[in-house]
Amino acid sequence: MRLNTTFLLSLILLSISSLAAANDLSRSIDKQYQAHLESLFKHFHANPELSLVENQTAARMASELRAAGFEVTEGVGGTGVVAMLENGEGPLVSMRADMDGLPVEEKSGLSYASKAKQVSPITGQEVPVMHACGHDVHITSLVGTAREMAARKQDWSGTLMLIVQPAEERVIGAKAMMEDGLYQRFGTPDYGLAFHVGAGVEAGKIVVVDDSPYAGADTVDIIIHGVGAHGASPHAGKDPIVLGSQIVLALQTLVARELPPRHPGVVTVGSFHSGTKHNIISDRAVLQLTVRNTSEKTRQTLLDGIKRIATNMGRVAGLPEDKLPEVIVSNESVPPTVNDTKLAQRLRAVWQEQMGKDALVTPDAQGMGAEDYPFFTTDPYVPSVYFGIGGTPRKDLEAAANGGPPVASHHSPLFKISPEPAVKAGVEATVRALLDLMAN
Repeated sequence: MRLNTTFLLSLILLSISSLAAANDLSRSIDKQYQAHLESLFKHFHANPELSLVENQTAARMASELRAAGFEVTEGVGGTGVVAMLENGEGPLVSMRADMDGLPVEEKSGLSYASKAKQVSPITGQEVPVMHACGHDVHITSLVGTAREMAARKQDWSGTLMLIVQPAEERVIGAKAMMEDGLYQRFGTPDYGLAFHVGAGVEAGKIVVVDDSPYAGADTVDIIIHGVGAHGASPHAGKDPIVLGSQIVLALQTLVARELPPRHPGVVTVGSFHSGTKHNIISDRAVLQLTVRNTSEKTRQTLLDGIKRIATNMGRVAGLPEDKLPEVIVSNESVPPTVNDTKLAQRLRAVWQEQMGKDALVTPDAQGMGAEDYPFFTTDPYVPSVYFGIGGTPRKDLEAAANGGPPVASHHSPLFKISPEPAVKAGVEATVRALLDLMAN
């Protein structure tokens, strides 16, 4: 009886201790947000930079992470920043945040809205710049995570790697950092983490799935060769616009008839260019496609099908073999983001236990957005979890559902995030995951 009483008392004391520790972390993050992270977020939001030229953002992140006690290396894969904190024996765990903005003119109406302009490294022209996808939340939360982990070194053991990634919007930044020897220089992580804020999820809530939160993506061009002629004499030529239209329609059968019904895929023709004048049959047309998948098998089915359809529709049109349509797959392709199932279930349990069951929400049906984070986790394989943090107040979501003003989507000039609940949840979810993975 005495043993049972002692055991019960120990459980009670442990529960009280765990609750106190949980409350302590929440209070610490709240104080940190009021004292520093709020102004830091507004700074990043008002001063966005385009992919590959995030020079001032990278410099500020390097300064913030050094101040938190990390050893910082700049210029990894261009403007990328890597911050390391060694704290005894244990696993190496990475946490990534992307930092680039978009060439969008902000119309959110926020008092700290971006008025920034920058010369585009793609076009050479000056364009407006906006954090229209929430990367300002990601990097602000990374700074908060760094400060909390540095202050809690007695609670964990191992090495923490914080990755500040450039050029996610062009899906080339992660690959650039890997090609610059990220893991050869700093070590291959035992676990990897990342998150994205979402406008369609209640602010401060966590979303985590066991499988694929983001799709793989390929950019495909189809060049259609024709034989030019007068518009009044179509029999004298081979019309690439008619052939292109037939190809566009035939491509729709790939997902509808060649993929198993429970295997998602997308083939979208986003651009169709041909011709110069009303009465001229052109000798060339160009289709631009985005192709999305959640597995390598699906990807191959779609890419093989696109080539087969384009080539054989050219034969149907009577084109000679040397004028058949060309299918070009860009090297700006990304594999699907796939969570490690066991790790996702482990972290879900941690977040539910320590932050409450209502801290997590089930995601609605998602689109096929893509990410370049898999370049950090695919080769070599790193068990990883990419989770979501909500960014829109519940009242705004409910109003939109009831016919009120719609919630602006990502990449919209009207896009905005409620920063306090989003940043604080991003920090807390990350720190709790790291403390579990790196527990003493």
